[in-house]
Amino acid sequence: MKTIGLLGGMSWESTAEYYRLLNERTRERLGGLHSAKCVLYSVDFAEIERLQVEGRWEEAGDVLAAAAKSLSAAGAELLLICTNTMHKVADRIAAEVDVPLLHIGDATAEAVRAAGPRRVGLLGTAFTMEQDFYRDRLTAGGLEVLVPDEEGRATVHRVIYEELCAGIVREESREAYRAVIRDLVAAGAEGVILGCTEIELLIGAEDSPVPVFPTARLHAEAAVARALADVPEAAPAP
Repeated sequence: MKTIGLLGGMSWESTAEYYRLLNERTRERLGGLHSAKCVLYSVDFAEIERLQVEGRWEEAGDVLAAAAKSLSAAGAELLLICTNTMHKVADRIAAEVDVPLLHIGDATAEAVRAAGPRRVGLLGTAFTMEQDFYRDRLTAGGLEVLVPDEEGRATVHRVIYEELCAGIVREESREAYRAVIRDLVAAGAEGVILGCTEIELLIGAEDSPVPVFPTARLHAEAAVARALADVPEAAPAP
């Protein structure tokens, strides 16, 4: 199995989910006591969040590129940025290392296409919903992307940073997200991309009338498939 490098900590709440998902999928694939070979660099999210708010994306890219170099030096053979928003600087990070970077937008678009929908709603941080870096990646993957209205975007963004990144899960916030999803479906969404890795802590399939696509899970599953591409499937139990 190739060693997966995790560029995480943004926030650590969802990075912990990545670690669980990678190991569960590896065990499903190989059986027994197998677990994922991975290394983690967890940044201080307060530092990154400040750079986001101040629009200092180049500096944020420098921080994450240096972390990616550390992962490469530690033996990573495949790199994951464990956040949707910071894929804004994915090209900057990829340019600094020889390790292939598996883009979360590509993994998500592939999974959505395989499931059938072509017009999808996108939930995420304001940066992810409103800027082009992520939506364009999905569009290039063959999808039509809808985002919530201004009020809906503000609600989704606030809950991510004020609650989910701090490990707070509130029922009233779940209901607010359900209302945003209903509006997207009314606008024609055939599926909803949970385009922030923390949203999976709050929303699941039961909260939406159309399929949801949890990006952290899809990213982790694609990473394990890539890491085990040359490893045979485990024999079925007798």
